[in-house]
Amino acid sequence: GNIFTSPSTAQAYSVARAANSGKGVIFAYGNYAGDVMNLGLAGDRLEAEGVPARQMIVTDDVASAPELEKRRGIAGDFMIFKIISAASEKGLDLDEVMAVGTKANQRTFTLGLGFSGCTFPGAEEPLFTVPKGMMGLGLGVHGEPGLEDVPSLRASELADLLVTKLLAERPEGAEDRVAAIVNGLGATKYEELYGLWGYIAPLLREAGLRIVAPEVGELITSLDMGGVSLTLTWLDDELEELWTAPCRSSAFTRGSLDAGDAAGVVSVDDEDEADYGITITPGDADSQAVAQVVLAGLVAAQSAIHDAEAHLGELDAVAGDGDHGRGMVRGLDHAVTAANQAVEQNAGAAGLLAAAGDAWAEYAGGTSGVLWGAGLRAFGAVLGDQGDVSDEQVVRACHAWLDALTELGKASVGDKTLLDSAVYFVEALEKDLSLGLVPAWQAAAVVAEEAAQRTAELSPKVGRARPLAARSIGTPDPGAVSFALCVQAVGATLANQ
Repeated sequence: GNIFTSPSTAQAYSVARAANSGKGVIFAYGNYAGDVMNLGLAGDRLEAEGVPARQMIVTDDVASAPELEKRRGIAGDFMIFKIISAASEKGLDLDEVMAVGTKANQRTFTLGLGFSGCTFPGAEEPLFTVPKGMMGLGLGVHGEPGLEDVPSLRASELADLLVTKLLAERPEGAEDRVAAIVNGLGATKYEELYGLWGYIAPLLREAGLRIVAPEVGELITSLDMGGVSLTLTWLDDELEELWTAPCRSSAFTRGSLDAGDAAGVVSVDDEDEADYGITITPGDADSQAVAQVVLAGLVAAQSAIHDAEAHLGELDAVAGDGDHGRGMVRGLDHAVTAANQAVEQNAGAAGLLAAAGDAWAEYAGGTSGVLWGAGLRAFGAVLGDQGDVSDEQVVRACHAWLDALTELGKASVGDKTLLDSAVYFVEALEKDLSLGLVPAWQAAAVVAEEAAQRTAELSPKVGRARPLAARSIGTPDPGAVSFALCVQAVGATLANQ
């Protein structure tokens, strides 16, 4: 169901480890926060084991930001994947392949338009709608709406818009040859795509460009979204050779590569998703009692998030991909299951939270998954597995949770993330701790909820919602809202202990 959620760190690590042939691994993906965090951590884990790992982050979406490093990766992903795959097949080493990919990324630009939103499997409504007679300019590939709605255009006018915008991005000193992709997003079919290409190709030639091996079709889709994008890559001799090189895969074939030429392909059995591989060093009796309270808090948060799943998804769909509610539910479900397994092995507080955090991060994926996973681990490390826990220790654990999220997510207060609720929660908890942990926690949870609602006034500066910042204003951040729901649920549980 989480079709648009980034793979978890554990998933990315296990696939890369299986794929490694001894020459290192390149993770290639579009520039989205969850992917950058999860795949970056997977690369760090491989490096720690002696496996060279690199990150090829695609940034081709000209509509999402003026700065190259802040742009999203959309249909240009395909261009970069094809080129670096051909470079790898040719025998270039890890850093040479990265150099080729970096050059291609710096010369690749995409602009997309949406005519209708896509619908999650099982959902009754699309993630967004486009008003009649309008189209969304600058859409993403995870179901995100366009950056702005503009009047619909005829195919000839649309071709002129796409070509004009991308020609303005032409790199300095670029040659006069380009690779081109007209990409359909799922519901815009080949007759329409080729009709559009019929207007695009003459415009490129009139601009003095030679078109090399153009592709027209559905290469980077977004379920049943209606929409189209144009990608241009300015080529040199090296990039042209790699773009036009034969290839054979389940989804894309070019040239005369035989099936027998695809050497070195291995099959890897899927692992049982329900096996968390938990091995616990038992805590002492006091810490086991604390672990039971922690488990009760996780169960309460799980119930609260299940009840709010649809609402959180609606909040996320305003400027994101609509999967926050589903991701939080999946993360908490696995965290609670792992925590129960840890309790069966007499875990203390740290052991239980480490198991819960790892399961959350692995099976939820996405930005929230990796952040909550790291946060729970950091929280538990302060509580430890020996002895009871003081009120002051809980506050230190909350600060450790915040530090883990800040370090990993690179966000600050005011960026419209869960930190805009969490920071105020921790400050309020510390301020009122003299009242006792339970009343202080409950009062801080109220502060967290108020802070979460105030995020409606903010403009997002990180994550998938950043390119759609204007659309987000007026809607609270789903991560901040879900955080407030969780700490409210935990507060009610503490009061009943």
